[in-house]
Amino acid sequence: MSEKTINPILRQVLELGPTILFFLIYLRIKDDTFTLGGTEYTGFIVATLIFVPILLVAMAVLWALTRKLSRMQIFTAFMVIFFGGLTAWFNDERFFKMKTSIVYGFFATILGVGLLQGKSYLQWIMGEFLPMKPEGWMIFTKRVALMFLALAVANEIIWRTQSTELWVKLETFAFPAVLFVFLWAQIVVLQRYLIEPETPPET
Repeated sequence: MSEKTINPILRQVLELGPTILFFLIYLRIKDDTFTLGGTEYTGFIVATLIFVPILLVAMAVLWALTRKLSRMQIFTAFMVIFFGGLTAWFNDERFFKMKTSIVYGFFATILGVGLLQGKSYLQWIMGEFLPMKPEGWMIFTKRVALMFLALAVANEIIWRTQSTELWVKLETFAFPAVLFVFLWAQIVVLQRYLIEPETPPET
């Protein structure tokens, strides 16, 4: 089934909206405690429980409109549901915080395995949108794998040593921004490896 195109602003809202809502909900209830089923939960855990269905609804709408979800989106959603469930079940916010480290670490591992096999799994994901020579893809993939690894390590250090409020802010804004700027910078640096689209001959 071919992917349907939708308004890019709507796509951004569906992809980024749930995370922004999680941040706003957390800020609103971060100092509150809630008793559910006789168990007391912090505002962070309740915000996490609200975030999971919001994410699922946004993904369902995105799929209904485009008929396509990326493997990365599906994996990330699974991790959010799984670790969100563990967070609620054990009433322990550490599970949701370590989720970010595991997601980034998983991506770094997958890309690293591909590099050891002489392959670029990043090319498999992005090749259609970013035509580039094989050597460029290998360099790009190696750098992205190292970046994911660095983000995983940074997340571990931050959630273990800093406040929950600071972690939420960095998780919501800093990590995505750093990754976006890094990817953009790498594409600029690797311009010489890009493949220009062929110009059809004039008739």
